[in-house]
Amino acid sequence: MAKRDYYEVLGVNKGASESEIKKSYRKVAMKYHPDRNPDDKSAEEKFKEAAEAYEILSNPDKKARYDRFGHAGVDPNAGGGFGGRGGMTMEDIFSQFGDIFGDSPFESFFGGSRAGGQRRTGQRGSNLRIKVKLTLKEIAEGTTKKIKVKKQIRCKTCSGSGAKDDKSTSTCGTCRGSGYVRQVKSTFLGQMQTTTACPTCSGSGSIITAKCTSCKGEGKQYGEETIEIEIPAGVSDGMQLSMSGKGNAGSRGGRPGDLLINIEEIEHEKLQRDGNNVIYDLYLNFADASLGTSVEVPTINGKVKIKIPNGTQSGKLFRLKGKGLPSVQGYGKGDQLIHVNIWTPKKLSEEEKTILEKLKKSDNFKPEPGKTEKGFFDKMRDYFN
Repeated sequence: MAKRDYYEVLGVNKGASESEIKKSYRKVAMKYHPDRNPDDKSAEEKFKEAAEAYEILSNPDKKARYDRFGHAGVDPNAGGGFGGRGGMTMEDIFSQFGDIFGDSPFESFFGGSRAGGQRRTGQRGSNLRIKVKLTLKEIAEGTTKKIKVKKQIRCKTCSGSGAKDDKSTSTCGTCRGSGYVRQVKSTFLGQMQTTTACPTCSGSGSIITAKCTSCKGEGKQYGEETIEIEIPAGVSDGMQLSMSGKGNAGSRGGRPGDLLINIEEIEHEKLQRDGNNVIYDLYLNFADASLGTSVEVPTINGKVKIKIPNGTQSGKLFRLKGKGLPSVQGYGKGDQLIHVNIWTPKKLSEEEKTILEKLKKSDNFKPEPGKTEKGFFDKMRDYFN
């Protein structure tokens, strides 16, 4: 099932400010909150959908990619692999956006049963940024890359808890194990109750009495992980994808950060990219251009033979339909444009000079008065118009 437009989900337009997006998210989340709609799967899905939309539109980088490429720019696998949080759970939502519910009248409506009832487990890990180089063929077809990434991983000894063993923790006295503390603030709307992570236990709900000897209580260690990255067809140089939860591990069992993947396009030996089109400069000698011929030209998927009609002029554009790159959003494919250049030899034999001197006197070898060939960019403009 196709995803709805994130702006439509939150009921805002593309020019909405950060505060407007946040306000609209609160409104939608409040409407479909599970406590207000018990045992209503439809409301729960809309609640998750709103959280997913807010995660993208509240993040400047993700919002920019979404504005440019749509869902494909943040979640091309439509399963939560990139950018979007297709598999977002209630715990994820409240642990990540609990502060938004807390600094509004949300908790007073619902008693904080969800936002306050879910225990935060430590501090979220930082995002990790890597660069992936792709050939034009890989971009055209899409590819899967297995990459070894050095990063902070969850401690295997304590499973990320940071404690020596199960008996090495005690309930936090400040938050009484909830991981949250509540405060009442006076505003122009009256008293508002806010919920924030407990400063004593950093939201974990427990205090470590004996630290894990491997990670020294951090719950994470420096290590290496092999990550399989599925890259959709049609990506471009400089585009950034993200894999949720594949960044550095969080402290004491906290959620891991995201893996940000920057695409770098390897320059093709013979083809140039122009959006979803590719361009090839074909060089013909004067005789072949005059008499016509058949030539092989390279494409992304191998060589093809094309026919050159007699009298072909320098600057002529031939088109191979559908031989370009696919749109990252799945809207068709570009073409391959072949730009003809007439090659002029720099050295001539005496016999060749004699032949050309004779041909030069022929009326067929004189340009027609008042007629000039359009330049390459003029022809490109005509092609696209």
